[in-house]
Amino acid sequence: MLQENLIKIYETSFREHREMSALTDYFKNETFSYYEMAKEIAKLHLLFKKAGIRHGDKIALIGRNNPRWCITYIATITYGAVIVPILQDFTPTDIVHIVNHSESRLLFLGDNFWDVIEEEQIRQVEAVFSLTDFHAIFERDGKSLTKFQRDIVKNYRSKYPRGFGIDDIRYPEIPNDRVCLLNYTSGTTGYSKGVMLTVNNLTGNVVFARNAVNTQTGTRYFQRGGRTLSFLPLAHAYGCAFDFLAPLAVGGHITLLGRIPSPKILIEAMSVVKPTIVCCVPMILEKVYRKQVLPMLEKRPMSVAMRIPLLNTAIYSVIRKKLLDAFGGNVSIFIVGGAPMNQETEAFLMKIRFPITIGYGMTECAPLISFAPDNEFKSGSCGRYLKDMLDVRIDSADPERTAGEILVRGEHVMTGYYKNEKDTQKVLDAEGWLHTGDMGTMDPDGTLYIRGRSKTMILSGNGQNIYPEEIEDKLNNMYMVLESLVLDSGNGRLKALVVPDYELAEAEGVDKAELPAIMENNLRELNAQLAAYERIAEIVLYPKEFEKTPKRSIKRYLYNPSLLNK
Repeated sequence: MLQENLIKIYETSFREHREMSALTDYFKNETFSYYEMAKEIAKLHLLFKKAGIRHGDKIALIGRNNPRWCITYIATITYGAVIVPILQDFTPTDIVHIVNHSESRLLFLGDNFWDVIEEEQIRQVEAVFSLTDFHAIFERDGKSLTKFQRDIVKNYRSKYPRGFGIDDIRYPEIPNDRVCLLNYTSGTTGYSKGVMLTVNNLTGNVVFARNAVNTQTGTRYFQRGGRTLSFLPLAHAYGCAFDFLAPLAVGGHITLLGRIPSPKILIEAMSVVKPTIVCCVPMILEKVYRKQVLPMLEKRPMSVAMRIPLLNTAIYSVIRKKLLDAFGGNVSIFIVGGAPMNQETEAFLMKIRFPITIGYGMTECAPLISFAPDNEFKSGSCGRYLKDMLDVRIDSADPERTAGEILVRGEHVMTGYYKNEKDTQKVLDAEGWLHTGDMGTMDPDGTLYIRGRSKTMILSGNGQNIYPEEIEDKLNNMYMVLESLVLDSGNGRLKALVVPDYELAEAEGVDKAELPAIMENNLRELNAQLAAYERIAEIVLYPKEFEKTPKRSIKRYLYNPSLLNK
């Protein structure tokens, strides 16, 4: 158990940085300083007390990323209650299920979500509050909370007759082993599991982020006055930890975009905010590489110049500066996570010395398992496991060369799945090892390399392990391929389900009738890069993008091999 405590870290941070900007809504241009945020937290604590909320009670939260979403989250955990953030991309049925399964007593939401929820569907919820201004939208019995919120300014002044001062930013002792977060993940099996995370789990992630530095320059990635442009879903563990919880612990300023925006809006916001750190999913950088960098490199003068060593070094410097300027010109590091990154994109970004690192984690670890400073990051890896926080081992006789399941134990590991002992026992063994379901290898220094999911691994006829994600990574970078799935069609034959890039086809005047021939060429190129046992027998075109989870992972379980025969 760690000595530091996240609740006390925030108590100190909010006091020390009280005059600094904490949270800004980009589109509403509304900003809360640390002091103003602390005052709003104090008001919600009064509401929770009036509602009879006790330590350990659940409070559900759903809506677009905005300052009041953040304030509700922090108010809940600093009160001693358990926050239940729900991804806004979940269906109304999923939302109702999570609210009920978690036994949430209060619900805070964006007004539009109340339009799709019937009050009789969530009978244990006592009151619902708006993330627009915290007014009561619904109260099940009586009007006491509605009236209390209507008179909140009067109630607040009654509590603090001499005004709310720095000494009033004081939170109760919440032990590190106390569950403070119930994070529901969509799960690869198609149903949600409530991950129980403790104060200790979150503390470990925040303390690690606070101490993370570029070991060459000594620059801290998260620092006082640093600027974060938050566009990842805060209800997801990755965005929550590093776009929200970590910056608030050090006096950072978070500008909230609501959700992942269009590339145009994102670039505009970057130029305004000029972030010092960017946390993103691979898709963001892959789109920039494929849509902007590749076309530039393929033009004849540039492609010729790239073959001349001294010139290509100068060109790399120009491209790096252009890319950094597009992201505001002040970014010290791009932390990529949430999904594997295309190897060609990663290799190019490293070649031009772009400040990138790729981490690995999962909701069950709140989320971080491995990370390396950008100056120490190894190509193809996902950083080194966090030796001060975790133990990691590979379930393999030869962890360096033969992939095995990645097992994790330590400060970040969840206590289990809420009201789901069966699934908890499947992933947490008697010795405390979390079985991640991810297959990987590991260098002697603790650097991890992800090969794929154990559930998706295909065993070839001659006993070879095939990781479809590795083949898909190569295929996704080929001409006219938007995304792909490699499936076992039986009889030892692998086939690839491919969604063509129809947008690119239209832009280049490629007729749909030409796509099969293009894919045949891709198939020949792909198989030339693969071992004999990995080769693809056929590419089958699929007409629309694959269905995704809220964190943009393909719902592989929806696509069975029968689709390959249509």
